[in-house]
Amino acid sequence: MLKLGKRFPQKRVFITGAGSGLGRCFALEFASDGWRVGVSDINAPRMAESAAKVNAAGGRALEIACDVTKPKELEKAVSLLRKEWGGVDVVINNAGVAAGGYMEKIPVEEWDWIIDINLKSVVYGCRAFIPLLKEQKSGYIINVASNAGIASLAEMSSYNVTKAAVISLSETLRVEMSPHGVGVTVVCPTFFKTNLMDQFKSPDERQRKLAESMFAKANTSAEKIARHAVKRAGKGKLYVLTQSDAKLTWRSKRLMPETYFRFLAWAYRKGLFEKYTGVK
Repeated sequence: MLKLGKRFPQKRVFITGAGSGLGRCFALEFASDGWRVGVSDINAPRMAESAAKVNAAGGRALEIACDVTKPKELEKAVSLLRKEWGGVDVVINNAGVAAGGYMEKIPVEEWDWIIDINLKSVVYGCRAFIPLLKEQKSGYIINVASNAGIASLAEMSSYNVTKAAVISLSETLRVEMSPHGVGVTVVCPTFFKTNLMDQFKSPDERQRKLAESMFAKANTSAEKIARHAVKRAGKGKLYVLTQSDAKLTWRSKRLMPETYFRFLAWAYRKGLFEKYTGVK
């Protein structure tokens, strides 16, 4: 049994972006422990496919169509979960997209696009569910960020900004929600096998090639990230840093930030990223 299952015997979880990738892996991880899973996605066929997999894995799926960029739709999800389940125990703000580009070349419209999906959707999700969690005096929030919010790699400014903000929001809520019996965990993976490139945007083909190469070289699965995140949340941990490079980045930046950025700038000037990925 998952430790979260012992803490929340009613076993009710709501997941955004659950139609594919990491969101689906979260759904199946909870389903394997017999949870009721609110499978939420904007893509109806993918959502239905995930729901079927949840049911087959031992969970009980509830499909909740939701555009996470619209606060009212998340509020409707809360109302539906109140009606169907009498509440919710775990909320996972997972929906997200990826982007790259030289900072000054990224169109304003693409900044708006990624901020709406990666950052504002997490804000909307937390705002919609927190009143219910406070009312229950129990619950757990898992926000999916990225190690990009820590590492601040070049040519990823819009993505870095949104993920750094999700980390900051999660840290704030960790303290703010503690008097109400609500826990918070933030997931910060590096590259792993996922479908994040499906909606990738960049003004130059170079960034797409760099990202595709990094994802291709990844040896960690979405299943492993989801499993580790749920395990860490079960222990009440704030940060989920699954891969060794995520842990190295975390420690380096916090213990010696000036040295970290001097090294990063040197490596970028020397073209080490291009040598590693094979992209010029």
